[in-house]
Formats: sequence, C-alpha cells, structure tokens
Amino acid sequence: MTTIFWMLAGLLILAAFMIVLPPLWRPREIAAADQDQRNIAIARQRLSELQDQLQTGALTRMQFEEQRAELEVALSDDLDIPGQVKASGTKGRWMVFVLVLLVPLTALSLYASLGSYASLDRPSDASAAPGPEDISRMVAGLAARMKSNPNDAQGWLMLGRSYKYLQQYPEAADAFAQAYRLLGDQAEVLLSYADALAMANDGRLSGKPAELVFKALALEPNNMTGLWLGGMAKAEAGDVTGAVQLWRKLEASLPPGSEAQQEIQTLMANVENRVPEEQPTEKAPQDIEVEVSLAPELQSRIGPKDTVFIYAQALSGPKMPLAIVRKQVSDLPLTVNLNDSMAMMPEMKLSRFDQVKLIARISKSGNATQQPGDLIGVIDSVDLADRTRNIIVIDSEVK
Repeated sequence: MTTIFWMLAGLLILAAFMIVLPPLWRPREIAAADQDQRNIAIARQRLSELQDQLQTGALTRMQFEEQRAELEVALSDDLDIPGQVKASGTKGRWMVFVLVLLVPLTALSLYASLGSYASLDRPSDASAAPGPEDISRMVAGLAARMKSNPNDAQGWLMLGRSYKYLQQYPEAADAFAQAYRLLGDQAEVLLSYADALAMANDGRLSGKPAELVFKALALEPNNMTGLWLGGMAKAEAGDVTGAVQLWRKLEASLPPGSEAQQEIQTLMANVENRVPEEQPTEKAPQDIEVEVSLAPELQSRIGPKDTVFIYAQALSGPKMPLAIVRKQVSDLPLTVNLNDSMAMMPEMKLSRFDQVKLIARISKSGNATQQPGDLIGVIDSVDLADRTRNIIVIDSEVK
C-alpha cells in the first residue's frame, strides 16, 4: 500500500511539472521585426492625432513641429534596440530550478508534520464499521444518559429502537413505555411500544400489545404498520373476518403487484379458505427436532451477536413461519424443537400440515424478513410423521 501511494504521488508531481515547467523554460522570444512594426504603428497613430489637433487649432504650427520631432526621436530610439525584448525571454528560468526542488520538499515536509504514514496500511472504512460490541457500548452510554435526563422523549425513542436492533426486546419495551409516558397517544409511539411488547412475549400480540395497536388504528386508520399488526392480533384471537378486513385495507395501500401485496393476498386467501368443515384434522401436538450449524468457510462473515432465525414454513402459501425460534450466532451449533406453541397465528401452525420446509437463516440486521446478504440453510421438505432429527447447515447466501 505504501509503495503504491508513493508511486501515485510521484506521478502526480511529474504531471504537475510537465504542465508548469515548459512555459517557464521555453524561450519567449518576440521577433524584433514584430516589435518594430508595433512601434511604427503607435507612432503613426500619434502623428495622426497631432495632425487632427493642428487642423482644429488645438496646436499651433510650432507646437505641432516640436511634438512631431519628439515623436520621430522616440521612434528612432525604439528602432535602435534590437534584442532587448529577445533577452527578456530568458527571464524566469531560475523558477524552474526553484520549483523542481521546492515543491517536493514542501509536500514531504507538510505530510511528515500533518500526515500519517501508518494510515496507508489501515483497513478500509467498510471494515472499520462499528461491530456489535461497539454498538452495545454506545447503547449502554445512551441508556446511562437517559437515567440523568428521563424527560427526553426523543432519547427514549432512540433507545427503544436501539434495543430493538440488538433484539433486547424487554429493554426496548421499557424504553418505548417511557416515550409513551411523555408523548402520549401518538400512533408511531403506540405501534413501536406494541411491537416491542409482542416480541418480548414470543411474538404474541394478545393483551396489552393488541390494545395499543387498536388505539393507534383509532388515531390513524390507514397506518400500514397498524393494519398489519391489527390483522395479526385479530387472527391470533381467532377473528378471521376482522383480520381479513384490516388486511384488505392494507392490500389497497400497497404498490400493485409488489411482493408485499402478493404476500398479503396469499395470506388472506389461505385464511379465508380455512372453513371448519374443510380444515384438516389436527394431529396431536408434536415437535420437529432441528440441529443447526454454520459452515466453517462462512464463520468470518458474521458476528457472535447476529440473529439466527430457525423456523418451519408451509410448502405453499404464505411465507409466515408456522413455528419460529430466535437465537444468536454465539449459540451455534444448537438443537431446537419447533412446535405449535411457537405459531404466530392459530390458523397457521405445524399440526395443520403434513409436510413443511425447514429454514435456518442468519440476519445481521435482525430483520425477520429475508434479505439479500443473509446466510441461509434449507431443508426443502420434511414429513412431520418422521421423528428423526433434521440437520441444517447454513452454507449459502441469499441473493
């Protein structure tokens, strides 16, 4: 890195010299004939002016003759100095030697006093991004400041979002509760508080989270986050009709043909089609045992506090997990049991399906939605009647 730096610096200095030095070194001779012609032209113009002044009476004949004689003498003197202008063409060449020595020496002395050679070998900005420990330290500092300034509503909101990013949901809920205490019934505050409470309760919205969601919807009936969470809360409570009503309203607000709209349409279709007489007979609650590990070649790409989602998904229909467990990379390798108690909706749980897809995914952002750059491992089809342990190796990247 240092060698490349000095090569580039040398090339830049050389390019600058090639622009600046040639004009200083090149002789700037002006041909004597050209100079004589200019002097003659000037004398003729002055003579013409004297003649005009004579005709208008501004000059007497004697004054005219005197000034014409002076003009002729001056012109004669000018024409008798060949090479005076030519000699001046060599002036300034001494600057060439000064620049060649002074510019590099000045640049090096300034860099030595103000720059840092060590910085040439430092890693790029991307690799210098704050890691999980740095973020945790910053969040702890913010939490400490909030203790001394408990009436800073925006600070509580920031702290709540920070805890949520770190998947510390109980702490996030406490921070949002403080913001709610200060700001009152604002839709975004209510929904952030409700979401954190639900996540702290394994994703369940029943109780206070649902109460907060519907209070937010009363304030902003078209709030997209509120419509989604409200539909989830109603579906969790078994009110399929109410859930579909909210989701249809959400569907109309989404961009036509978007992935989000297609997913909500599939979810509604699945829920609406599950009338009691058509529902498959529920099997006795059972577990799916899943062992998850990370491929060695991917270990350098993640941090110990990155989120690991392990979940079962229907082979067709909505992508909503039928059962989900959230862990951290530091927990790997691990074994979990997925079961109906981990369902996000009563209508969408393991016991209603014969076969499912198993997925283990690592997310740096902690986002439950799959994103490019996530690391993933998949078993495409698992029979729930098969009681053998299912082994997933996270070995590929989401494109």
